Amino acid sequence: MATLSSLSSTAFTNSNPNSKFLSPMLQPYLEQQQQQIDPPETDEEDDRSPHSNKPIMPNMSPSTDGSPNSNSSMDRSPAALLHVSFNQDYGCFATGTSRGFRIYNCDPFREIFRRDFDNAGGIGSVEMLFRCNILALVGGKDNPQYPLNKVMIWDDHQSRCIGELSFRSEVRGVRLRRDRIVVVLEHKIFVYNFADLKLLHQIETIANPKGLCAVSQASGSFVLVCPGLQKGQLRVEHYASERTSKFIQAHDSRIACFTLSQDGQLLATASTKGTLVRIFNTHDGTLLQEVRRGADRAEIYCLSFSSSAQWLAVSSDKGTVHVFSLKSTLGNLRSENSSPPESDLARTTSGSSLSFMKGVLPKYFSSEWSVAQFRLLELSQYVVAFGHQKNTVVILGLDGSFYRCKFDPVTGGEMTQLEYHNFLKPG
Repeated sequence: MATLSSLSSTAFTNSNPNSKFLSPMLQPYLEQQQQQIDPPETDEEDDRSPHSNKPIMPNMSPSTDGSPNSNSSMDRSPAALLHVSFNQDYGCFATGTSRGFRIYNCDPFREIFRRDFDNAGGIGSVEMLFRCNILALVGGKDNPQYPLNKVMIWDDHQSRCIGELSFRSEVRGVRLRRDRIVVVLEHKIFVYNFADLKLLHQIETIANPKGLCAVSQASGSFVLVCPGLQKGQLRVEHYASERTSKFIQAHDSRIACFTLSQDGQLLATASTKGTLVRIFNTHDGTLLQEVRRGADRAEIYCLSFSSSAQWLAVSSDKGTVHVFSLKSTLGNLRSENSSPPESDLARTTSGSSLSFMKGVLPKYFSSEWSVAQFRLLELSQYVVAFGHQKNTVVILGLDGSFYRCKFDPVTGGEMTQLEYHNFLKPG
């Protein structure tokens, strides 16, 4: 899943997990996951009943129309953006700021709500669970709202935390499924059952300061990918009737970014060189396709599959978002009854014109290149995902920028910008 964060670094010693509930049971909330987090259209006050646990986040400022709370003096100065990430189906995105967090809808673009702390505590990571009321929060920046070694389970219907996971080292990332919570530390990953926060599995990894981890979201299967114990290696865990592990030596250099398709069958990876992106079959580890972003080194910020896995989007510090056509979804990985995708039509434009010389000229000249591109500011950090409208991408920046663009699957080339907003500036 696409995520950008600028978490401050703090050193702790050990990494033993400890979990506890701030509410008697978490299961009732999970049974109500279909309740959406969108606030009601009326301005009626909330009539929540009192609870023995004092809410951790009092005097919050919800927003139903995208504007800040005019009664809050904190809104007079802009909040610093610490984190931005999509939810699991890319229909929403969450931001962590220097004084709270906010949730936005992608199509149509609007702010759903915001939660600002009275003490302007920072949130360095916000992980949504589709569109339900449950979120995972981690503190961030110089004045974190929560300790950096804790994951707080937030129920927005109750406006308070209902559980927490504590560690002896800084939390680098969190991933949520409807049935699991995955917490990433620098050298270890913990997998918990969501209903009771019971620890199910621990995984040792190579140093992972960026908190890299990917989990599948399709029901009935659970695939987790994380760094292995060697440079350039990835570990694939299939949690089915029996847990199985597979190691893939994806690159010679260190891993910079990777992502899974929704069903967990495809894995896209990029190294710190940032010139090539490779697509693997997670079941047997075979390399299915290799595409080229460019010739110069680049830092890859985000990789994202389309819902049908026909396209792959890539963003980097070079300021260009690329869309690649994937042939790896053909054959055994796609239903034999499905019709050929539109991406097949564009494939003639994505290969080098010298591909007929493959095996004679250097590999660079026979590379597969992107079908479509969109130019942004260099060195700015962006994450990208495919929109719910056909042949569109949504781009989010740590500068507060929101872009919606459309690409032509047949002719390719430069994308057309459909929409732009700065979600840090009201109006």
